[in-house]
Amino acid sequence: MVTVLVFGETLRQAVEDSEVQCEVVGPTTVKRLLEANQDKLAALLPFLNKGELLIAINRKVGALDSTVKDGDTIKLTHQAHPTMDGAMWQNP
Repeated sequence: MVTVLVFGETLRQAVEDSEVQCEVVGPTTVKRLLEANQDKLAALLPFLNKGELLIAINRKVGALDSTVKDGDTIKLTHQAHPTMDGAMWQNP
């Protein structure tokens, strides 16, 4: 079982929950976990596809291709402006 914690009003409204439990069989990636659990997490896929998810796994920075396994906790936060230059958002 992997725990997915959803932070930020935008993601919570999309998923309608702040914590989701997902079964895993062996190690997988964050991206595959989200895609395999569309019954619970389908609302996150548009954010995933636009690169607007910040990911932490067991309190360490992660990425979509990071490996997760049974017992891990994934924290997902919405990143509204993924294109950054230093600390300034660059308006396209």
